[in-house]
Amino acid sequence: MTTPIPVEGFELLHLTFLGVKREVYRAGTGPGVIVMHEIPGITPEVARFARFVRDAGFTVFMPSLFGTPNRPMTKPYALAEIARTCIDREFRIFAADSTSPIIDWLRALCAAAHAELGGPGVGAIGMCMTGNFALALMVEPSMMAPVLSQPSLPAGITRRQRSALHLSPEDLVLVKRRSTEEGVPLLAMRFTEDPVCRKERFDRLRSELGSGVETIEIDSSPGNAHRIPRTAHSVVTTDLVDDAGHPTRVALDRVLSFFRERLSPAA
Repeated sequence: MTTPIPVEGFELLHLTFLGVKREVYRAGTGPGVIVMHEIPGITPEVARFARFVRDAGFTVFMPSLFGTPNRPMTKPYALAEIARTCIDREFRIFAADSTSPIIDWLRALCAAAHAELGGPGVGAIGMCMTGNFALALMVEPSMMAPVLSQPSLPAGITRRQRSALHLSPEDLVLVKRRSTEEGVPLLAMRFTEDPVCRKERFDRLRSELGSGVETIEIDSSPGNAHRIPRTAHSVVTTDLVDDAGHPTRVALDRVLSFFRERLSPAA
């Protein structure tokens, strides 16, 4: 039997949806927010971000999708998890116009969180490999505050892959309908020089959703005022500089205010 791995400040649950049981870390009170971690897993930096969300007045649900909770980020660890997800049937990391199957489970988690907690709906943030998942979760009616942080799927180097949204055509129709007819906004963030999350993807988001998407693109070009390295990728986790006025801290504060605006009882 596997020994449960604690994450500071969180209760470990085992939740089953669609016949699949997963570990989910939960903390806080208030409206629900789904935190979907990046590659390689729930690192200490991801857990720190989740605590920021908890402390801002939300109930955080953080499913463990891959990797080992609390294990620090290293390049070999990240490469190993990328290789594992490449062969995992629940992830289609090279698919330009297809939604990963794991989204069905995550949508069920959103619905369950909203049914329990009530309010206008739930929020979600995806990062890196899970970044586009927050977009796909807009198909779930309870999703009212989706955030994409450095959305990196599909993986690849072609122009089409760089601009793709990792979303099936059918799901894109539903996402656009919720954006235009229901007024559900989207928040998306990236570093300008990020080679994994390229400008083309954000141009595509703006083309598809127009004023329905709010974008934050943090300058990481050579000589930028805040000395952010060109290799910067993880806006609210690994590359977060928790200093007032720093662009990454401003982005984090915007994420929290976005959740408040969309999920407060008066929203």
